[in-house]
Amino acid sequence: MVVRRVSSLAIAVTCGVVSVMMASAAQATLPIQHWQTEKGAKVYFVENHDLPLLDINVDFVAGSSRDDPAKSGAASLVLHMLDLGAAGLSDDEISRSIADVGAELGGHFDRDRAGVSLRTLSAERERKQSLGILAKVLQQPDFPQPVLEREKARIIAALKEAETQPASIGDKAFYAALYGNHPYALQPSGEVATVSLLTRDDLTTFYRANYTAGSAVIALMGDISRAEAEAIARQVSDSLPPSITAKVLPDVPALTAEVDKYIPHPASQSHILMGEPGVRRGDPDYFPLLVGNYVLGGGGFDSRLTNEVREKRGLAYSAYSYFMPMSQEGPFQIGLQTKKEQTDEAIKIVRSVLKDFIAKGPTAAELKQAKNNLMGGFPLRIDSNKKILEYLTVIGFYGLPLTYLDDFVGNVEKVSLVNIKQAFARHVHPDRMVLVVVGGGKQADKVEQPVK
Repeated sequence: MVVRRVSSLAIAVTCGVVSVMMASAAQATLPIQHWQTEKGAKVYFVENHDLPLLDINVDFVAGSSRDDPAKSGAASLVLHMLDLGAAGLSDDEISRSIADVGAELGGHFDRDRAGVSLRTLSAERERKQSLGILAKVLQQPDFPQPVLEREKARIIAALKEAETQPASIGDKAFYAALYGNHPYALQPSGEVATVSLLTRDDLTTFYRANYTAGSAVIALMGDISRAEAEAIARQVSDSLPPSITAKVLPDVPALTAEVDKYIPHPASQSHILMGEPGVRRGDPDYFPLLVGNYVLGGGGFDSRLTNEVREKRGLAYSAYSYFMPMSQEGPFQIGLQTKKEQTDEAIKIVRSVLKDFIAKGPTAAELKQAKNNLMGGFPLRIDSNKKILEYLTVIGFYGLPLTYLDDFVGNVEKVSLVNIKQAFARHVHPDRMVLVVVGGGKQADKVEQPVK
């Protein structure tokens, strides 16, 4: 991932943005402007002159699901290497040029997306210099060999360390059991064996195939005009590699049977993950699932899982559940940690809570509480430029309606008890879920070899 750089000026200005947006977000809709560049990049723009700032995200269909399994880790390494050498500039020169104008260059990465972000002052000198660097980073990455070898060694060391950590072991096993041979099963950072073999040519090939203008989603927010936004969109996208036919992700196969995977580990606590492929972005069941999950395990101390697992029985400090919508069905996941000797009891309670929720749904009082919290907390979802920018990116990347944020509260408000029961019945199946336990549990000594 691109190294994040934050100047003291940027930090001070960021604090100012939060307070300003807190005052306006609750009452203002967002006038999102949308267009497409001549090269095919999709642009989403919100003009805001409250502060002299400009925020940009440029995202590509270049997440880890685009990796070749034999070269897993290439997608992540490409993004990470973008600002470590571009257009003949070294990583130090890029860093100094960004710091010189008080800008911040960052990145974000997941199984669907890879993106570069820039925050800069909107004044001409600062904006011009920082945008020039952004364009070089996006369009002319050098992937210098000495830096590549250095970063590969660092990543491999991190991967080896992760192989000893129960949380990482559990997450890897969970995605493998959930997605099988689907690309979502690939680990975002790759494997030790695959990263070791990655070459500069591999990175260049991945970059040219996936960092194209046709797959770019550009989100801009801040102190610029529409004409300036159009010019910036052209500057950062017109010289990207030509678009090619993108690989289409296969459908996620539904689980056909329960999968229990117990992995012994010397940690004092068991890490428990349970779930199945859940829902895609844009699915009409999303809001019923969102509201219902607040009652099940998304509402902290308001949720049934926390109440039954922590408050009534003291089995865990916390228990949670969530849906992660993605291009294909992202995971529905329940998680908690508990003492090894309490593992089986905790799993039994979680299964019982889930089955009861699927069968009966929330009560009217729980539904009202969930709606009040989600609707009342909505302004906090868009209380800064960066949060709004991320929503712009998600709206663009996943093709959500431009009115998504305007409609959010109304979509929550109209969810009914019947909607929730029907949506959960369609997407959550307690009789065929993945259970991954790292630590203890009744089958811990029978299935896997202990972690060394």
